[in-house]
Amino acid sequence: MLLITSTDTDAGKTVLTAALAAYGQKHHPLQNWGIIKPIQCGTGDREFYAEVFDRAMSETVPIYLEKPLAPPIAAAQAGVHIDLGIAWQALQRMQQQHDFVLVEGIGGLGTPITDELVIADLARDWRLPAVLVVPVKLGSIASAVANVALARQYNVQLRGIVLNCTRPLSTTEIANFAPADLIQSLTTTPVLGCLPYLSDLHDLDALAAAAADLELEILLPNLAASRMIAA
Repeated sequence: MLLITSTDTDAGKTVLTAALAAYGQKHHPLQNWGIIKPIQCGTGDREFYAEVFDRAMSETVPIYLEKPLAPPIAAAQAGVHIDLGIAWQALQRMQQQHDFVLVEGIGGLGTPITDELVIADLARDWRLPAVLVVPVKLGSIASAVANVALARQYNVQLRGIVLNCTRPLSTTEIANFAPADLIQSLTTTPVLGCLPYLSDLHDLDALAAAAADLELEILLPNLAASRMIAA
């Protein structure tokens, strides 16, 4: 399993999740890849995964709230209680049925999921190894440093950082906004690559190609192990 988390909303979690799923579907068709987002507020990801990867929305998102707000606020306004046991059971079923499970988080590591818990609590309690998606923009360095510190505070197993271009950027702009060497030095966490700006997330070939440029041996060590067994 791998938790795809980030510094904030709209950072690129869906892009990385889709890229990894597209890579697996193209290059490892015999492996069964699962995608789950424990909680979703508002429309978006479950509809996207249903359309692009033909996934059942009820399985991809076990807990759905209509308003696009933080989960405890959306739940309070809907007059419902968030039962994380439902999401945990859905994750267990998916893990039993799939070789790899990609778990897309909500917002950032500090995003609340109940009145008492944030995503970092979920990662720790469910023992989910994680990757941190950092959008390439002014402030990327500080965001990476703060979120890696948060991961360590909550004892989240962070495999690395993936940078993501949320708009077209030149090589110089990427180096200026999110220099990988400096981020690695300040966080002592490996930067596993940079996703280019992808204008069409329905283009599975482009998604798979973007994932192929990442350090997948670190990001998905089980995949590397399966390659060795197959060889």
